[in-house]
Amino acid sequence: MRTAFGSSFDVPPGYLNTASIGVPPTPAATAVAEAVRRWAAGQDTPTTADPAVTTAREAFGRLVGVPTDRVALGASVSQLVAQVAAGLPADARVLVAGGEFTSLTFPFAARGLRVTEVELDSLVSAAADHDFVAVSVVQSADGRIADLDGLRETGVPVLLDATQAVGWLPLSLEWADWVVAAGYKWLMAPRGSAWLACSPAGVERAVPVSANWWAGEDPWTAVYGLPLRLASDARRFDISPVWLAHHGAAVSLPYLASLDLAAVRDHNVGLADSLLAGLGLPARGSAIVSLELPPGSGERLAAAGVRSSVRAGRVRVAFHLYNTAEDVERVLEALA
Repeated sequence: MRTAFGSSFDVPPGYLNTASIGVPPTPAATAVAEAVRRWAAGQDTPTTADPAVTTAREAFGRLVGVPTDRVALGASVSQLVAQVAAGLPADARVLVAGGEFTSLTFPFAARGLRVTEVELDSLVSAAADHDFVAVSVVQSADGRIADLDGLRETGVPVLLDATQAVGWLPLSLEWADWVVAAGYKWLMAPRGSAWLACSPAGVERAVPVSANWWAGEDPWTAVYGLPLRLASDARRFDISPVWLAHHGAAVSLPYLASLDLAAVRDHNVGLADSLLAGLGLPARGSAIVSLELPPGSGERLAAAGVRSSVRAGRVRVAFHLYNTAEDVERVLEALA
């Protein structure tokens, strides 16, 4: 058990795989276990999870700097992105970063839109020749951070995937047309929770292709029959919440929103950059480190108790608030 930033985590030494799966604070895991107990005992009602859903939605808005009434909930990034893609004209020119995570890009390609890949560093300069930009705030494969100020200045509509950023990077993204994120990584919530923050124009432009009763202005009067009667705000893009996921998210997201995220960033990046320094590599300023290592390095790390992943042919490690210098030393000793 580790204690960090005012909470406890049942995380083993060497766990450096938050970019794949975040470990919940103990109170969040307890909340999910209690929800399972109630479910197993037949004590739940269809509205039991409603307060948790509301709490998690509000906390996500705080984490990205967007009012609660402009936040929709879903189960995955691609499901929410598809509603944005559905609102683009058939001839829209979409710009993305090369090697981008496909949950962000596939919905546009599957729609049949013209999708162009460029290097991440060329995204801002190429934006003016396109109608729309979709990019991760932090790249999943290697932790590189997008030029958000540059993108904002282009004036081109933008969708930001904050999945690998929100929870460790201080964000103020009210200017973006859309901001999407899954909850099971840096937000340390169960899989099955995701959110989409919209600008006022974004609410108007996206299409609620997954419309259901939960997206109604008053969900409990939208259960049966036509006509269509969707919420006037971002809730029109909701799908029915995954209850157990939101019981956990209602604990982990408010916890993160209460922290000094600049301090979290400094902690995470400090550990990541100290690992790079130990390997004789320059600092990169990200909580995610991608390493080109000799064959067999992944196995050596695993044998030393280091949980990492392989992405784009490179070993990826990620440092979150529950990691310590001990984890850095474990990696360095395994690779020595």
